Amino acid sequence: MARVRTVRSLGVVGLVLAAAVTAGCSGSSSGPPAASHASSGSGSTSTSTTTAGASAAPAPTESNPPGDIPDNQAYVAFRPAGGGFTVKVPEGWARTAQGGTTVFTDKLNRVEIATASASSAPTVASVGSEVVSRLRGQVPKFDGPKVSQVNRHAGSAVLLKYQGDSAADPVTGKVVRDAFERYAFYRQGHEVDLTLSGPVNADNVDPWRIVTDSFSWK
Repeated sequence: MARVRTVRSLGVVGLVLAAAVTAGCSGSSSGPPAASHASSGSGSTSTSTTTAGASAAPAPTESNPPGDIPDNQAYVAFRPAGGGFTVKVPEGWARTAQGGTTVFTDKLNRVEIATASASSAPTVASVGSEVVSRLRGQVPKFDGPKVSQVNRHAGSAVLLKYQGDSAADPVTGKVVRDAFERYAFYRQGHEVDLTLSGPVNADNVDPWRIVTDSFSWK
């Protein structure tokens, strides 16, 4: 009877050991998948955080460099007293007039329209000598004059490009390096000089083209 109990006890012990071994094997085999799942979970958490951060970031605000005229700038026709011609100028710009010269300004940009009587049409040679010489004495740090003949809708014009310093700002005293384009139009004893200026680094090619192409004799 004692032997039977011993056998039964050994059997129970054996079953317990077998269960323990099975449980151990099962625990060790489930380890890698659990670790792999944690690693995958960490990666997805990082991606989710990055995406959320990107979507939450505000869109960059578009800004024009100093002196750039906005693409949506509107233009209005200007016709001086006595007529003779019309030209489009940027709408809303401040206007001043003195004698035969009218000036439109806005921040760092400027459009000057000057009229005069002339016995002959300006040429590349005359502008290169007479006008350049005069401007050297009028424009601070005048530099880099280039004279050429160009065509606009109104016909041929003599173009003088140069650089110079602007007048000092009355409030800040700041001086800006400006780029100038001076177009000389002529017809039947009348000359109109259209001078456009703004900071050297400003991209005003299109606005200046709109203004100069709009010029027409009346």
